[in-house]
Amino acid sequence: MTFTPWTAFALAALGLVVGAFGTLIGAGGGFVLTPILLLLYPHGPPKTVTAISLAVVFANACSGSAAYARQRRIDYRSGLVFAAATLPGSVLAAVAVAHVSRRAFEALMAGVLLLLGTWLLAGARARRARPSRGRERVLVDLAGQTYRYRVSLLRGALYSLGVGFVSTFLGIGGGVMHVPLLARALGFPVHVATATSHFVLAIMAGAATITHAVQGSFAVGDGLRRALALAAGVVVGAQLGAHLSLRLAGHAIERLLGLALVALALRFLVAVA
Repeated sequence: MTFTPWTAFALAALGLVVGAFGTLIGAGGGFVLTPILLLLYPHGPPKTVTAISLAVVFANACSGSAAYARQRRIDYRSGLVFAAATLPGSVLAAVAVAHVSRRAFEALMAGVLLLLGTWLLAGARARRARPSRGRERVLVDLAGQTYRYRVSLLRGALYSLGVGFVSTFLGIGGGVMHVPLLARALGFPVHVATATSHFVLAIMAGAATITHAVQGSFAVGDGLRRALALAAGVVVGAQLGAHLSLRLAGHAIERLLGLALVALALRFLVAVA
């Protein structure tokens, strides 16, 4: 597909929607963007698709983190530990994806989307996990809401290590896995989980994007210009999503998202069958 001004506008509009939705649920948007890019560019190599997606996730996460920082909902002490844990897997995955065929990549994507969709649909009905054992955190946001919870940094770091590899390999950013882990497995309040996940995501996606740039992943098919057009929309959308997150409940969104991911997974399974 030739890159034109109309292409840039369409990608920016897509980025705005992805940025708003991804920030709203604290997931960064890559889990939606990568499948869309696979559909839009059926002949693009996996390394370029994931490079574009992760660059956009980085822009989204930075913009969203700035908004969440103003709302004072980021747990920086936990976030820095979790972000450091994601880096080894993130860099390794950015290198490994260059050696995977498009067909194998789509099959892996279908499997992960199916698992994520099922998890979100089941999670909408699941009980909240018991609070983790660990150091107590007390966080007061800009609106005066007080959050009290305990954090097991070791468990969180182990989860983050796996998230860093899987999410970077598939170009999905990791927030869609990290938010449920923080909220359900570690006992973070949901609003703190979404904000802290965005902070972790900015560091992780930044490291992966730099690795892809060094490898030349953006050189194929106007990858850099497409990433910049998407990022322009994402930065605006992330601010909108952070604003909406203060007003909307997440249960209905999780159900709709789960259905959409399952539908995308089935589409990819048909394509590779």
